[in-house]
Amino acid sequence: MTGYIMELRKAIGTKPIILAGAGVILEDQMGRILLQHRTDNHTWGIPGGSMELGESYEETARREVFEETGLVVGELDLFYLNSGQHTFYKYPNGDEVYMACVIFTTIDFTGEIQMQDDETADLRWFHLQEIPDNINPNDYRPIKDFVATRSRS
Repeated sequence: MTGYIMELRKAIGTKPIILAGAGVILEDQMGRILLQHRTDNHTWGIPGGSMELGESYEETARREVFEETGLVVGELDLFYLNSGQHTFYKYPNGDEVYMACVIFTTIDFTGEIQMQDDETADLRWFHLQEIPDNINPNDYRPIKDFVATRSRS
């Protein structure tokens, strides 16, 4: 959780907030996507997270991918705008949020995968036919749409 969000939570407790963020679907040369096994709710999801004050969506996406995977992202392609009623989520600690996230895709990244923070239990490449069932609720629609677009190609 970012410093900004922690300060906000001190002031308002667990009440619902709108949380701006960004995520990235990284695709390797074999057509697999990288998913992060989260420690907070034990689901698989897209590397990403909440925006810091003054950041752009692209800066947020690149920073979060690096923090969670050790990979450095180059070019980003806008893929999905994830907001609305379906993005309500109550974290295990009781914090309530409505997500307003921009999801990017990329094949442009460098580095070696290294778990960088305590938010990540595992990082794994998945073929599109082998996506796990326990997907993070706010990542379900973008992943489903990504798989569908690749299946039509």
